[in-house]
Amino acid sequence: METKNNSNYKCHFCSICDGSGCIGEMPGMGGPNQSRNFLLNCAGWENLRKENPSILKDTDSSKVEIRLAPITGAVENIGYSEEKKFYFDLIESCTKANVPLSIGDGCPDYKLQYGIEAVLEVQKKFPQKKSAVIIKPYPDKKIFERYEWASKIIEVGGIDIDSYNIVTMRNLVHLEKKTPAQLIEIKNFLSHKGIPFAIKGIFTEEDVEMVKEVKPDIVYISNHGGRVDTRKGSTAEFLEQYHSVLLSNCSKLWVDGGIRSYADVQTAASFGATTVLLGRPFITALCFNKSIVNTIHNFQNQNN
Repeated sequence: METKNNSNYKCHFCSICDGSGCIGEMPGMGGPNQSRNFLLNCAGWENLRKENPSILKDTDSSKVEIRLAPITGAVENIGYSEEKKFYFDLIESCTKANVPLSIGDGCPDYKLQYGIEAVLEVQKKFPQKKSAVIIKPYPDKKIFERYEWASKIIEVGGIDIDSYNIVTMRNLVHLEKKTPAQLIEIKNFLSHKGIPFAIKGIFTEEDVEMVKEVKPDIVYISNHGGRVDTRKGSTAEFLEQYHSVLLSNCSKLWVDGGIRSYADVQTAASFGATTVLLGRPFITALCFNKSIVNTIHNFQNQNN
């Protein structure tokens, strides 16, 4: 059910964020193919619980990390007044809520630079605060340059391989379809600096085969919140199907997409996820002037 939006935000502030209130709105909060995978993501976690009624009984989700997903494009997709203000507001709010951070990049370069600046700003009060830094699959020289930009704030370095499938972005900034050999080179670059390597956007059988070869520190299952449509399906069902093989080839398993309740967090944990990442719930809280602290508390206080 949708509530009235009197602001310039592109979020409709639906009472339940299940993908139905912004169908097909791109730029905006929706997704391609009438938000097909966004809708499937949101429904997927409950579907897993229906298929596995006892799934939560023996699941210890107390150690599962809830992390901010990497988000860019605030002006065009969210309707925020300024790109820089969005990053500073979001990073500050998540830091107050003790939420681990992720930042992403985009075009122009200032989207990543604002994210770095926002983390540096919170480091003035919290010197140990760092962030996962997720970079698009540019030519390697450009990737390494961006990791150097982020050298003071980076705790995890990632490559967002699924962004290659966003055709407009691919053509605009010359993204590459990375080979396993190239990803191993990036992993080694980060390893020499003591930084774990993550591959974001694992969502196809081809991706799973690549993970077997690269063996990244972190596998990050994602379809860009349903905005990359390489295959029909939810991240929940993909996690269920491939968690065992993925965990045998990495140290940690991250997942995002449609996670809206603590039961969803528990469900992800039951299939081996060590971190779940939230995007739209934090965007909605920020834009609706709600506390991200309360958003996290609501997740943690739900029994089911």
